[in-house]
Amino acid sequence: MVDRVPVTLDRRSPVPLYHQLAEQLREAVTSGRLQPGDPFENELALAERLGLSRPTVRRAIQDLVAQGLLLRRRGLGTTVANRQIHRRAELTSLYDDLQRHGETPSTTVLDLRTATDETAARALGVPADTPLHALIRLRSAGERPFAILRNWLPSAVGDVTRTQLERDGLYAVLRERGVRPVVAHQTIGARRPTAPERRRLALRATDPVLTMTRAAFDATGNPVEYGDHIYRADAYTIDVTIDER
Repeated sequence: MVDRVPVTLDRRSPVPLYHQLAEQLREAVTSGRLQPGDPFENELALAERLGLSRPTVRRAIQDLVAQGLLLRRRGLGTTVANRQIHRRAELTSLYDDLQRHGETPSTTVLDLRTATDETAARALGVPADTPLHALIRLRSAGERPFAILRNWLPSAVGDVTRTQLERDGLYAVLRERGVRPVVAHQTIGARRPTAPERRRLALRATDPVLTMTRAAFDATGNPVEYGDHIYRADAYTIDVTIDER
């Protein structure tokens, strides 16, 4: 039986109707109301129920298909895709993302030291020989490894401990110190993992990984952290909404 997702539309809002619909349908999938494999209400029925045009509904559904949340198969209709962890382009940590999707995150700290790093220093706008607090973590959901997270912190917020990092996400640990990232420069890519990365993430030699580098700053422009992360591509996506300027 098809679960009819409750939808509330504000026709006076400047936000396009297709976007309002897509956001509420996305929430139904990511919150677990709709489970992987569940049949999805067809386009015509959804349009008639909500009093929308079919092109409006079609565009909303296509957005979710493009994000990997829905599958459209000829003769079988539309169903909810197998679950992946979806990260929107916003200042959250993987720990937050996993919790938001009902997963139980765990962290293993692989390394924690003070060191210099030219790339991280350049991204944070500090001299190349500036001592930074470097940390490497393996992030998992249950028994499944998801990502290897490499981060560099300025000395002002470098007193984080292994216990704190294994208990919570990095941004939560920083917020405990009164540090709040508000803006970041982020680059997303993909590549083949190295042999050590394959072993840590239980990947085959041909499996790709997603990559993300991020330099984050607080409201006054002070550097907060630089991250160089890799994620299993079969279990993780990064969602980006692009607006017309």
